[in-house]
Amino acid sequence: MNPEALVRKVTALTGFTRAAGVEVLTAEPGKVCLVLPRKPELLQFNGFFHGGVVSGLADHAAGAAATTALAPGKIAVTVDLHINFLAPASGPSLEARARTLQVGGTLCVVAVELESESSAGKQLCAVATVTLRVVDMPVGAG
Repeated sequence: MNPEALVRKVTALTGFTRAAGVEVLTAEPGKVCLVLPRKPELLQFNGFFHGGVVSGLADHAAGAAATTALAPGKIAVTVDLHINFLAPASGPSLEARARTLQVGGTLCVVAVELESESSAGKQLCAVATVTLRVVDMPVGAG
């Protein structure tokens, strides 16, 4: 299965990404770009994307990027996620661009940049570093 088809399939299967409305923009080996359209149930009381939603999108993007760089039948699951929030995530959508930094037989490390629209244009709102473990793909997921 090609990387984009794999990421689309896994994104459509999982509860969080399906319920939140995550969309796959691009996927190639080791790189993924996802977008999350703004919905009231994803926002804090102040109208910004909730930090948990931002973290969740970073987590899924990292897993997708790492998985596209692995051998068929393998998937990457998060063991550590560190995120820095740089600015409020507002605007009509939230975009996550993930790229693998290291792919190993047991662990992978992925960097994720998250952007949202502001009155000044696209703004970097968070960065994440994610460490993932390589495991066998669950039956039906890949």
